[in-house]
Amino acid sequence: MKSEVWVFAEQQDGKIKGIAYELVSEGRLLANALETKLCAVCFGHGVEGIEQLIAYGADKVYLVDDPALANHEEDLYTKGLVDLIRQHRPEILLAGATSLGRSFIPRVAAILETGLTASCTGLEIDPESKLLLQTRPTFGGNLMATIICPEKSPQITTVRPHAFKRGELDKSRRGEIIRVDFDREAVTSRTKLLHLLEDLTERVKLEEADIIVSGGRGLGEAENFQIIAELAEVLDAALGSSRPPVDDGWIPYPHQVGQTGKTVSPKLYIACGISGAPQHLAGMQTSEIIVAINEDPKAPIFEVATYGIMGDLFKIAPMLTAKLREARG
Repeated sequence: MKSEVWVFAEQQDGKIKGIAYELVSEGRLLANALETKLCAVCFGHGVEGIEQLIAYGADKVYLVDDPALANHEEDLYTKGLVDLIRQHRPEILLAGATSLGRSFIPRVAAILETGLTASCTGLEIDPESKLLLQTRPTFGGNLMATIICPEKSPQITTVRPHAFKRGELDKSRRGEIIRVDFDREAVTSRTKLLHLLEDLTERVKLEEADIIVSGGRGLGEAENFQIIAELAEVLDAALGSSRPPVDDGWIPYPHQVGQTGKTVSPKLYIACGISGAPQHLAGMQTSEIIVAINEDPKAPIFEVATYGIMGDLFKIAPMLTAKLREARG
């Protein structure tokens, strides 16, 4: 039997996170290309939504349910995942480039002495070698690198949330849920969880927004963000930014969209004065509709835009704002 493709299905507070469904949808395509099975692995306690992993494309789910795994204790997750991989020997492992994934998946790769490609934005199977082609921005987002791991397995990669779209839910799919025992006493943890604190400093919920209006260096100066802030307000949208305005101190980092900021996938993304550097495109190119406003006809943003408006954003954005206010009475 061919080696399987695995997805680490992250949960939080007993609920499967959205990144897990995105990875299962993408993993399904990889498994189909390899003509093998797709399996999801979930650690937690009393986790809801396990059946949906199958509905989105998994053939099997390895469920490790134990009170000790309710919270993200990295030593426990590392030992549990390494043991499962050594037992079943999957060919590929996908995980989210979340706080948890970034912290414990590298430890898994190091213990297994295999490679890891972090924060990928593109995955596909090479038709000849059958190796996983892992694409990610590099050199500050100025180049796209494709990485392979030909000599070791599993081939491990982490993927940023919203880098891939979630597939269609098919409740008619059938799969197998395999419950795996976990021996907490067999793991010597070097850390102890004392208390969980909710992050109250994060007020900009870009990842949850249906509409985002973002500005780039084309705005010229910090004060001009007010122009697109007014457009965002009339659209009930979140306010985003490319990297240069953040680097220049025009707008705080929580607004940054891109490889070094947040990855978003709203229904509508309006890019104002953003040229479209690879590191920015990596953070928003899965948006359903992209509207680009830019004076430069050769701006790379137009290559991914659903609709392009070539012109002066200082005239176009206020016109849009006025028309929308008029339409809303």
